[in-house]
Amino acid sequence: MNSQHRPPVIIGLTGGIGSGKSTVANLFNELGVESIDADDIAREVVKPGEPCLKEIVSVFGQEVLTSNGQLNRAALREIVFSSQELRKQLESITHPAIRERMHHKLLQCHGKIALMVHPLLFETGQDKECKYTIAISTPKSLQIERVTLRDNNSPEQVERIINTQLSDPERCSKADFILENTSNCDELSVRVFQLYNKLQTILF
Repeated sequence: MNSQHRPPVIIGLTGGIGSGKSTVANLFNELGVESIDADDIAREVVKPGEPCLKEIVSVFGQEVLTSNGQLNRAALREIVFSSQELRKQLESITHPAIRERMHHKLLQCHGKIALMVHPLLFETGQDKECKYTIAISTPKSLQIERVTLRDNNSPEQVERIINTQLSDPERCSKADFILENTSNCDELSVRVFQLYNKLQTILF
């Protein structure tokens, strides 16, 4: 007979765009910690047939769709990042759907700890669902360099995105733990392992 499933302790992991959230989450995954990433969920909730996509099209128009009915993320990004009001309108559509699906998936994780990976953890108030929070601290110049190479965006566009998020000092001031990420993979791996051990000691 199976024992009753106990929901995991939720640890929030956040950082600005290009801070290395996926890298840190993967390092935790290697230690047996499952993670649910808000960016993955954000892509799920705007797939064809999803209520979110229908609402986005009704608000922003057919031009945010590709010829095969997928969301044209680049076109939508250009629209919303030019206006704080439009960005907030988009967030009012997507954030509740992302929050609900993340919560459901986190409760399905089987380990003692699960990571909620979210670039806007504090901005959306989802840190309140977490026992502890971790902020990844990365120099702004490095964020711009990484995202420019990764997404083929201009440095100016990347900086606009960064400026819509909490600053690095603000984010770190709100977090329980800070992980420095300066692109040294070996150092980052050691820091994640040390933090994992600290969490095990504190929680269990």
